Order: sequence, then C-alpha cells, then structure tokens
Amino acid sequence: MEQTAFLGRSLQMKVIYIAGPYRANNSWDVERNIRVAEDLAYRAAELGAVPLCPHSMFRFFDRTQTDLFWLEGTAELLRRCDAILMGPWWSASVGSCKEKEIAEQMGIPVFFASGGLHDVEQWIKK
Repeated sequence: MEQTAFLGRSLQMKVIYIAGPYRANNSWDVERNIRVAEDLAYRAAELGAVPLCPHSMFRFFDRTQTDLFWLEGTAELLRRCDAILMGPWWSASVGSCKEKEIAEQMGIPVFFASGGLHDVEQWIKK
C-alpha cells in the first residue's frame, strides 16, 4: 500500500454497493446468497472500487432487528455510495428492487453483473 495515499492524500476511491437477494427459505440458501454477493464484492475490489456488501456485513445479525430496520438501514448505506451493482437474481428480491429504484431516483449509476463487469471497470477508471 502506498503510505502517502493512506496518510492523507485522497485517492478518490469509488464505493459500489452490492445488491442482490439475501433472504431465502432456509439458512443454506441464505448463505449461498451471501457468497454470491461476496464474490461480486471481491470482483469489484479487484477492479479498484471499494465494495459495500451488506450481505456479509450483517450476516450474523439475522433476526436481531426487524426486516424494516435492515431494509431502511441498507437503503441509507446505498444513498452514501457512488454506484450500485445488481447481482444475479436481483429482480427476485423485493429489497434489491427497492434499492435499484432508490439509486435511479438519486442518479446513482446502476450496473448489472449479468452483463459482466466491463461497464463497472470503465466507470471506475473515469
């Protein structure tokens, strides 16, 4: 890591929100959803963006608050990001559909993993 960048010089790193299904019928499928999101987060980091992945951030907080609390909280995190990356099966998730809607309303760029990450890479390089 370049020390001068960490110690004060701004890198202007872009933060990309990872969206996709979290909830599922059983814990195995929830874990699978988390792993898919983590894979996307890792790929975004490889391209140079800082991924914000609520799936892995809150995986052990299940049922500690209401669903509404988590949906509102993750929507607030999204509002603070530079872009959103929609994972596979995002359209099957009520939360992800709402996140996409919020991003569009705020003018936050929306990317879709299903088309590959070339567009994300180009956006990061801008």
